Amino acid sequence: MVEPTIVPRSAHAISRRDIDPDALKVLYRLHEHHYAAYLVGGSVRDLLLRRRPKDFDIGTSAHPHQVKKLFRNCWIIGRRFRLAHIKFGPKTIEVATFRRQVDAAELPPEVDAEIEATPEPIVDPDAPPAEVKEAAATHAAKVRAHDRLIHRDNTFGTPEEDAFRRDFTINALFYDIGSFSIIDYVGGLDDLDARVIRSIGDPEVRFLEDPVRMLRAVVLAARLDFRIDEPVLEAIDRQRHEIARSAPSRVLEEFYKILRSGSAETSLRMLQETKLLHAIAPELDEAPDSVWESVAALDRYRRQFAGVPETLTNGILAGTLLAPLGLVGRRQRFAADALERRVELGMLAFARRDVERLHQILALQPRLVDLRAPFRVQRGLLHRHVLDEALTFLEVHGNRPDAVAHWRELRAQPVAAAAVHDSGAPPFRRRRRRRRRRRTPSAAPE
Repeated sequence: MVEPTIVPRSAHAISRRDIDPDALKVLYRLHEHHYAAYLVGGSVRDLLLRRRPKDFDIGTSAHPHQVKKLFRNCWIIGRRFRLAHIKFGPKTIEVATFRRQVDAAELPPEVDAEIEATPEPIVDPDAPPAEVKEAAATHAAKVRAHDRLIHRDNTFGTPEEDAFRRDFTINALFYDIGSFSIIDYVGGLDDLDARVIRSIGDPEVRFLEDPVRMLRAVVLAARLDFRIDEPVLEAIDRQRHEIARSAPSRVLEEFYKILRSGSAETSLRMLQETKLLHAIAPELDEAPDSVWESVAALDRYRRQFAGVPETLTNGILAGTLLAPLGLVGRRQRFAADALERRVELGMLAFARRDVERLHQILALQPRLVDLRAPFRVQRGLLHRHVLDEALTFLEVHGNRPDAVAHWRELRAQPVAAAAVHDSGAPPFRRRRRRRRRRRTPSAAPE
């Protein structure tokens, strides 16, 4: 058992004023019913760094069904591990029961059978003994990690066990609503002061358990301007090809987070330096300058509008990477047929609905910059369901602030008033169609 570092309220900078009010409601209600209730993970890290957290996740000793009894607005989700999602309008507060890492002895018998069936590595018989030993050690680590992607999250634990199963020390800090103190089991506070990304436990084993952690380490360092601990960098260099074992949907979701972060260019450059980008999407690793210009434009937009509601949909984010690779001729001209052939970039398999949405966004771009079009044509575009996304895409990538301002102004006007303003005459009224009187059948002759 590890004795945690506990920082009292008087010795840290986190104030309840900085915590989402709905997250506070959840924390207070859990605490009032005698459950441990902690703010966990990235939200504590960001609050200590004086950054605004995107999410406020909660860890608790209450089991999911106990959480559901306390909140009528609670939904239980998840297959690998049950999570409680508490809804406050469009906002979701995620509540997770404390978990622990599962030991190999606790895995079900069928997992043991799969481990036994895992083939031994193929090693050149003439290879040096050190290389053979290293291959055997790597295989043993893979066997230990085998299938824990499924089984590891299904066992409840204590706050200490929950802290040690997390990825990096700075993500394993807890804020206790009962005492308003910060609890640190893993040295995360020291690493936060030193501005370093350090793995909890052996990074090679942790990356074999979940290869997506390599991606998160690099992105976290880029976003926070931290350095990566040397053992973590060495493990990434040796294990980067293991990222292929991850579900493509998870990797794509991480890339969407990167693109929304406001530091996408820095993150992708660091992924390139660590050679993870090549392992994930070789096309992006070898991308032309137009892709990097597109990502830089997205970062500028994201930083400019950091405080506004999220406007960057998956279609817009996909377009940031895909549209430059589909260029034909001029910078503003996009080839939809070329884009359709590029719905996959290495492991990044873009959902068809997002690609179809992107086609619609791109199709509107030439019409949005044609300000000489008749008003009736422009008025017709106001009713297009993708107009908001198309305008955002134009604002990010189109380099036409005059067109963006025109459409924002046009949208703010009532349609009738806009018509008078444009033509100086009352708007055209469609004549109402007169209903034809039904003819009664004539009587048959006798």
